[in-house]
Amino acid sequence: MAVLLRLPGGTADLSEIVEGLLTGADAKEADAPHLAARWRTLAHAIGDSLDLLPPPRT
Repeated sequence: MAVLLRLPGGTADLSEIVEGLLTGADAKEADAPHLAARWRTLAHAIGDSLDLLPPPRT
């Protein structure tokens, strides 16, 4: 499934979302390890997708 996400700050906003998912996963590891693993999987999938984008034009 594909998702179209419009962020006013562009990829910088998406990088913050990835960091938030990873931080949240660390915080939930003891209480909800399955949720933490899911958030890490999402963060890594988003990060991998960001790596596939062409570099910004200058």
